[in-house]
Amino acid sequence: MLTVNEIFHSIQGESSHAGRPCVFVRLTGCNLRCVWCDTPYAFEDGQRFSIDEIVRAVDAYNCPLVEITGGEPLLQPDVYRLMDSLLEAGKTVLLETGGHIDISDVPPAVVKVVDVKCPGSGESEHNAWANLERLAAHDEVKFVIRDRADYEFARDVLRRHELHRRCAAVLLSPVHRVLDPLQLAAWSLEDRLPVRLQLQLHKYVWGDDARGV
Repeated sequence: MLTVNEIFHSIQGESSHAGRPCVFVRLTGCNLRCVWCDTPYAFEDGQRFSIDEIVRAVDAYNCPLVEITGGEPLLQPDVYRLMDSLLEAGKTVLLETGGHIDISDVPPAVVKVVDVKCPGSGESEHNAWANLERLAAHDEVKFVIRDRADYEFARDVLRRHELHRRCAAVLLSPVHRVLDPLQLAAWSLEDRLPVRLQLQLHKYVWGDDARGV
């Protein structure tokens, strides 16, 4: 059983899959409190569902791409069974994880989008650095950037761990309405970083506070 905050069909707003139709399974619960978090409603609100019930709900949308997100989805032990079941159903499965929990047990076929917390999040001391050694070639790493200090932190982590050689994409995402994307683009171009600038597409389409779309 899993505690689910919401299941909905929308357009993927982040990662290299941005723009694609996607079914989102948002699980309840997170043990971090990032300053810029835009989903605090997922901290506690949710209903209990079996794995089969979730898979049936996903299948009803007839969409090949699924993202498991949160909150922090890896806090619930049955999430690994859910990932296996979705893969068995023929889905392409993305996992959005905060980067502070060991990703070793995630099924190899799952595309992991691992968030490395920058200092501006208030949670950077919780980064599980060993996860960067566990990345597969199809995985992605995301940095949410609040200011210049966050950018320099991300730049240094990228270079030190050669992330662009370890995974499919390194994503730099400005905190929405806090850091001007133009500024972040200028910094990354100046440093010739092998990164992808990521805007939260869903917020530009449906607005900052929309849920379930």
